[in-house]
Parts: sequence; C-alpha cells; structure tokens
Amino acid sequence: MPDGGLIPQINGPGGFPALVLNADFRPLSYFPLSVWSWQDAVKAVVLDRVSVLSEYETEVHSPSFALRLPSVIALREYIPAARRPAFTRFNVFLRDRFECQYCGDGLPAHELTFDHVIPRSRGGRTSWENVVAACGPCNLRKGSALPRECHMLPRQTPRQPTSWELQENGRSFPPNHLHESWRDYLYWDSELEQG
Repeated sequence: MPDGGLIPQINGPGGFPALVLNADFRPLSYFPLSVWSWQDAVKAVVLDRVSVLSEYETEVHSPSFALRLPSVIALREYIPAARRPAFTRFNVFLRDRFECQYCGDGLPAHELTFDHVIPRSRGGRTSWENVVAACGPCNLRKGSALPRECHMLPRQTPRQPTSWELQENGRSFPPNHLHESWRDYLYWDSELEQG
C-alpha cells in the first residue's frame, strides 16, 4: 500500500473525506473540522494507526485485497490539545465568533480585519489582550484613536482563550457538508429524536 499499490475506484480528488476523531472519540478540531483525504485515511488504516468506526460503500482495490473507504476513524493514541492556542488572525476571529467587536456584525473571515484596541501608534502591542476582530468600516472609523476618544469599546475585553474555548466556539459553525455517518460523532446544536 505505501508504494501506491491501491488503485482507487472513485471519482474526484476531494471525494470521500474521513472524519478524524481523537482516541477519546471527539473530533481533533471542530473548526476547521478535522478531516483527512481518503488516501491519508487508507494509509493510516493499513499502518494500524486508527480504528475504523464507519465506512463508505466505495472500495479501493490492490492485487491482494479490497478495502472500503473509511468515513469515520479514531486515532489509536490520544493527542492532547495544545494548552495555549497559537496567536493567529484566524484564532482571534474564532475567539470573537467571527463578529466585529464594535458593531456586532457577523462576517466571514475574509471580510474581517483585526484591530488594535490601543493602537500601535499609541504604544499598543499585537497580543491576545489588545487585538479584536473588526469589520472594515469600524476599523476605519476607529483609526488610531483610543476607545474612549472615539466612544468605541469592544463588546468583550480581549484576552487569550483556552484551546477548549476555541473548540467550543468552533462548534457554533458547522461546515456546509456533513456526511450522514459523521452525525453520531459531532455534537452541533441539533434536536434529538424523542422516543
């Protein structure tokens, strides 16, 4: 298999992704959702690094065996979450739930900027405690003024989130496509069947 012996009988390079769960059966990440390509999932199965929890109907074949493509896999070894999330633009937006911290508008990541609450020109640092998500119009309106000068206070005091908080925030943003076999392992706010 590692030498490329399997020949896929599927259409499209991005088809049949596998949801990746940690050894505790929770997704490694909710946002972005932890998924692997079918090629990476098959390699992990063959190398016995994961347990297959659910499969697609589609198979891949080698000269000696056939394997159904995994749709949900769980790592055999637990990977602990980072205690301190990386300070990145995306993680700032995720902490702030993709909302401008001045007007409250929710926007896609590509329409957000980040704003220094205390402007760099006034001695502000680029850190968790001084950066917030902002829409373009609010960022321009605030400019290099201090919050009290322009009467624009952030809705939340900026601070460093925990990895757990980012994961919880990520659960608020399910992706557009969820394969049916993934639903038992993802816990977005959905109504449960009563019975």
